[in-house]
Amino acid sequence: VQLVESGGGLVQAGGSLRVSCAVSSTAFVINRLGWYRQAPGKQRELVAVVSSGGSTNYADSVKDRFTISRDNAKNTVWLQMNSLKPEDTAVYYCYANYYRDYWGQGTQVTVSS
Repeated sequence: VQLVESGGGLVQAGGSLRVSCAVSSTAFVINRLGWYRQAPGKQRELVAVVSSGGSTNYADSVKDRFTISRDNAKNTVWLQMNSLKPEDTAVYYCYANYYRDYWGQGTQVTVSS
C-alpha cells in the first residue's frame, strides 16, 4: 500500500487549499483515511479522519474550516482547507489504516500572515 499525496503549497491567511491522497491499491476499501500534520518542533497531530462508512472526526482547531471527503471506489481522500491561519502551517501527512497504519511522504502547507 502506497499513499501518493498532492496539493499543498503557500497561501495567505484566510485563503484556501486542497490536498489529496490516493492509495495505490484499489483492490480493497481502506478502513480509515485521513490527515495528520506536524509543525516544526511539535508532535504530529490528527487533523481529520473519515471511515469507509463516512463517519468523520476533526481536530477542534480545524472544525468548521476544514472538510474531509473520500471516494471509496478510488481509495482517495481529500482535505479542503478554508479560512487558513498561520498556525495551520505544517507538513500534512496522509494516513490510511488497513490492518496497520500507512503514511504518505508529507506535503508542505504554508500560511503566511
